[in-house]
Amino acid sequence: MENIRITSGIYRGRIIESPRSKLVHPMGAREKLALFNMIQNFLPGAAVLDAFSGSGALGIEALSRGAKEVVFVEKNPKISQVIKRNLEKMGLEAKIVTTDAKKFTTDKEFGVIIADPPYDSFEIDGVLSLTKYLKDGGILVLSHPGSAPVIPDLKLTDTRKYAQANISIYRFLA
Repeated sequence: MENIRITSGIYRGRIIESPRSKLVHPMGAREKLALFNMIQNFLPGAAVLDAFSGSGALGIEALSRGAKEVVFVEKNPKISQVIKRNLEKMGLEAKIVTTDAKKFTTDKEFGVIIADPPYDSFEIDGVLSLTKYLKDGGILVLSHPGSAPVIPDLKLTDTRKYAQANISIYRFLA
């Protein structure tokens, strides 16, 4: 296991674990800080979906910065257990759904969806299947290789490049 530090908010400085696995690519601290600085105004009181959760670091960071709740979606059962342990270690409760993003269903709407799919097998389909859960005015935060993909019904508002990572923000306006 590797350790990841929460960078800001009420849990700043706390350490969570990340599995050593090719299936998980933790976002670097610099990229994570930039991402959350880009979306900070959307987090207070928001319902957040952390898709392709890995260790759960992005969802926990969202909770640390004022999100009301986070739903974690991770397809690998062993990695879902890491999220569970990290939440317990922080004294947090959240819903963890162990399924592929393409198969995820809910009756909830989210103000923020964070999608950090694996780069080595990046497929936009899993991300596209989640956009129907964005509430009006909500944002999709996508970490992706290459240029920002076009996402139907969402407006690309910002893209930033950090080493091999690109972070794009899309807004849903009904």
